[in-house]
Amino acid sequence: MHILVTRPQPAASQTAKRLTALGHEVTVDPMLRIAPLMPELPAGPFDAVAFTSINGVTAFAAHPDARRFFELPAFAVGPRTSKEARAVGFSKVTDCDGDASALAGRIAEALPKGARVLNPAGEDRAADLQALLAAPGIALELVIIYGAAPADALSEEARAALAAGTVTAALHFSQRTVKTLLSCVAAAGLNDALTGVRELCLSEQVAEPFVRAGLAVEVAGQPNEDALFELL
Repeated sequence: MHILVTRPQPAASQTAKRLTALGHEVTVDPMLRIAPLMPELPAGPFDAVAFTSINGVTAFAAHPDARRFFELPAFAVGPRTSKEARAVGFSKVTDCDGDASALAGRIAEALPKGARVLNPAGEDRAADLQALLAAPGIALELVIIYGAAPADALSEEARAALAAGTVTAALHFSQRTVKTLLSCVAAAGLNDALTGVRELCLSEQVAEPFVRAGLAVEVAGQPNEDALFELL
């Protein structure tokens, strides 16, 4: 199977490596380019750090003032994010193995009412973690730690593969990458090329732009990469 991966780096290469090991041909064309930011980090005190993406972890770790938070408990949305949190230096990491709702639930179970949580995240977020934690009385402070610029065109490799009709499936991890892909495909005059591609999406929210465009989608049973791979 020839699979298109559109998620940002470095996660795209990690996904491609798994797919290649399974015997698939892979084309990687990130639809977003991640750029770390250097905002002033709040003084605190905080009771924990929450990560909703692997990019949030890597950008936070690159901040010169981040190390003072590494002794705090870290809550990560899924296995990849938790693995990265441990790799950069967090010793107490909880893998919430799900989506933002699962992350909020685990934080609410572990921390008392009135706790304060730091959330290093990107400019665009799929869910409002602050709102999810408001009901259990946990204060979340968001700090924008990275930006994500959309691609303005398909890579030559992706354009050629779609034009030739060799791409049989594509993996989609965020609604913004889907929107960017649709824009780039339209700009290349290749809208018809998507009709023969299996669009495998992490969630119903991710799939929405494809549905609005009249394309068939397949949605993972759980919002994680393993569940997405089960669709292959």
